[in-house]
Amino acid sequence: MTQLILASASKSRGDLLRGAGLNIETIPADLDEEIIKAEGLPVVETAIKLSKAKAAHISKHYPQAYVIGADQMMECDGLRFDKPTSREKAREQLQFLRAKTHHLISAVSLYKDNDCLWSHHQMAELEMRRFSDAFLESYLDQIGNDVMTTVGGYRLEEMGVQLFNRIEGDYFTILGLPLLAVLAFLRSRDMIDK
Repeated sequence: MTQLILASASKSRGDLLRGAGLNIETIPADLDEEIIKAEGLPVVETAIKLSKAKAAHISKHYPQAYVIGADQMMECDGLRFDKPTSREKAREQLQFLRAKTHHLISAVSLYKDNDCLWSHHQMAELEMRRFSDAFLESYLDQIGNDVMTTVGGYRLEEMGVQLFNRIEGDYFTILGLPLLAVLAFLRSRDMIDK
């Protein structure tokens, strides 16, 4: 049986893959993402490079396994955003995004024997509504520390959906993994049933 490893601690990505019926093991890639982010590459290239670095890091230790690396970046008005590190940072970020359109870029790479077999990225466009400060405080109270677990400070599959007017793009991409593309690649390699 093919060993499939997700090089991530992301519960959301693991849940997506398991929900699609894949038997995966999760082994987080222990690498300093800030080194790659500091290179100043465009947002899309940064997301792709991070997904490759994560997969390559785990593939070195598990050469016979197929290793999935993934990353998600967010940009708005030419600025790149990372996961907020506190409630205050999340508030500032969401206030900046309010009534604006931002983009989520989800990249995925698949490695075997420390060789990149495939890499892919997808983008989604999200327009936040002009929510009130009172709503924002209520939202932050309800979401709690989860606000620091996603690059946007929201979970679209939960209360975060109330922040938006319009969303264009693949739902799974917004959750952090272009799942349909991953499944298509795995089918093309006869790793899952066609």
